Amino acid sequence: MRHYGIIGYPLGHTFSPGYFGEKFKNLNIQAEYKAYPIENIHLFPELITQISFSGLNVTIPYKTSIIPYLDYIDESAAAIGAVNTVKFEAGKILGFNTDAYGFEQSLHKWIEDWSVIDQALVLGSGGASKAVIYILNKHHIPYKVVSRSAKNGDFTYNNLPPSVIKSSNLIINTTPLGMSPWEAYKPDLPYEFIDEKYFLYDLVYNPEKTLFLGCGLSNGSKTKNGLDMLILQAEKAWQIWNTKEI
Repeated sequence: MRHYGIIGYPLGHTFSPGYFGEKFKNLNIQAEYKAYPIENIHLFPELITQISFSGLNVTIPYKTSIIPYLDYIDESAAAIGAVNTVKFEAGKILGFNTDAYGFEQSLHKWIEDWSVIDQALVLGSGGASKAVIYILNKHHIPYKVVSRSAKNGDFTYNNLPPSVIKSSNLIINTTPLGMSPWEAYKPDLPYEFIDEKYFLYDLVYNPEKTLFLGCGLSNGSKTKNGLDMLILQAEKAWQIWNTKEI
């Protein structure tokens, strides 16, 4: 039997075990996919000695801190600076990023003509943010980053000028605000400036409508959650796990 899973902390309700469990059942594959909430990335080496994994997904907060534990990192994952997919092959631990692929494809499905985007505003500076920024750069879409820390972004939430909101008609939430256990929270933005000309994209998929998206809908904005991106990146991970790299 092949073993797959997802590492992160906290994990709580996570999409991947159910998705891959159903996939294995439908394809009659002898494999299991489980959630492994490890409190510190330093526990990663111990985990992989206990279980002979074929592949792992990596989520908050380890997409960057996993990198020193890898024997190889894919070129695009290295450029992004974050890994969300790990493959075990020929005694080596290989790192990839499928978040960028998932985000790019889902954004294309949602906004066919990217010329309507004046500027993007990326909320958050973690591993998921890095994948989003990689795609924005790839397609020459101007952007600004808002972070809790001034050193990690162009602005903090406390010093975000209204002019930046007014000029950024695509706003992407890459933070965990809105998902369990932070369902009652949303990014601290001046939502009164957001109207029907805006596109609000939330990488959070559960709940289906976060407070962030709810504020956009109330003001007539177009909104999208992260479910499409999640499915697309999961399928890309499955492709990587089943393609010989070494």
